[in-house]
Amino acid sequence: MTTRLVLRDGLLDAQLLRTVGAAPYDGADLGECLQAARAVKGASLDSWHDVWTALADRVHGLADTEQAAGHLESARRAYLRASTYYRTAGVMLFGLPVDPRLVMSNRRQTEAFQRAAALMTPPAEVLRIPYEGTTLPGYFLRAGSDDTARATVVLTGGYDGTCEELYFFNAAAALQRGYHVLAFDGPGQGAALLQQGMVIRADWDNVVGPVLDYACGRPEVDSGRIALIGLSLGGFLAPRAASGEHRIAALVADSGSFDLHAAFLARLPKALAAGYAEGRPRARALLGQLLTVLERRPTAGWALRRGQHVHGADTPLAYLDALRDFSLAGHAERISCPAWVCNAEGDDIGASAPQLVNSLTVEKRFVRFTAAEGAGDHCEAGARTLYHARSFGWLDEHLHP
Repeated sequence: MTTRLVLRDGLLDAQLLRTVGAAPYDGADLGECLQAARAVKGASLDSWHDVWTALADRVHGLADTEQAAGHLESARRAYLRASTYYRTAGVMLFGLPVDPRLVMSNRRQTEAFQRAAALMTPPAEVLRIPYEGTTLPGYFLRAGSDDTARATVVLTGGYDGTCEELYFFNAAAALQRGYHVLAFDGPGQGAALLQQGMVIRADWDNVVGPVLDYACGRPEVDSGRIALIGLSLGGFLAPRAASGEHRIAALVADSGSFDLHAAFLARLPKALAAGYAEGRPRARALLGQLLTVLERRPTAGWALRRGQHVHGADTPLAYLDALRDFSLAGHAERISCPAWVCNAEGDDIGASAPQLVNSLTVEKRFVRFTAAEGAGDHCEAGARTLYHARSFGWLDEHLHP
């Protein structure tokens, strides 16, 4: 992390930056966020949840009051902030067994966002996208009220994001530039995970396929001008989808990743990683013990707890084993559309983005965001307007919204 705000704990401060980063698109207010962060007691995850929930409740109450008074623009903006704050309250509670507070925070962030969505012009449409005998939750947002077929962006997120949060990360910026937007939660994400119990899968083309079936059936969507934008883990999932789904006209991978399993092993001591990779029983047992100790630490173990939850893995070692399928080796070269890939200077998650770019055989552009321009953090969390200028500048050249 290259940007530090007010919290000593690096992960909590990064989550604060993520929340503050929604401010340009009505998803947060700086003063509200800083005051909430200062009220958190150290690295207590219970305190984090309670403080952000209290702020969300207060802002939601403001939205209710403004709507009752007929001040619909004020109400819309307050509901959007409340949605962000409810999501922020729950984000640190990922893990198994499922914490009911996390489920409730997801439900309340969805409710607040949908209250705001009804006040948008035109109103956002709540979706249930047919998918393998069930449905995926999502939204369709139109850039205009007419039925003209437009270029459309499909948004896919990451490990702990939600399709509601995708509004602030990419949808609002796309709408301002004339794109229709379809944002959804796939297996392992948002409400699909927390309300429906669907864990993640690597073959994301089989997730995006039904989403595109739905999108192409809408008269407002120009089926020849559909872009897929992946955020965070979506920077891996979107390229994986594009490798098998060739209706995509342009691909954007924000924090492009090539091989999640290899990236995990690269953070381990070399001897231990080698022993695990070779399948040595003693190395596996030792690594399992070390990861189990790590996962119990409040913030240092969060990514492990989250990974087990998202993958439906019983142990940290089972989660690591599950990551073997999350590689673009043998897939990246099958992508047939132009691709724009980025990473950020201070973000280890996107460190393998150049490997993805080098594996592509199509027209491609790679952009590296730096700390000097305030964009060195994961998914350029503190500089989304800069990110949008560069990514949508490229996308505009290819899809002409």
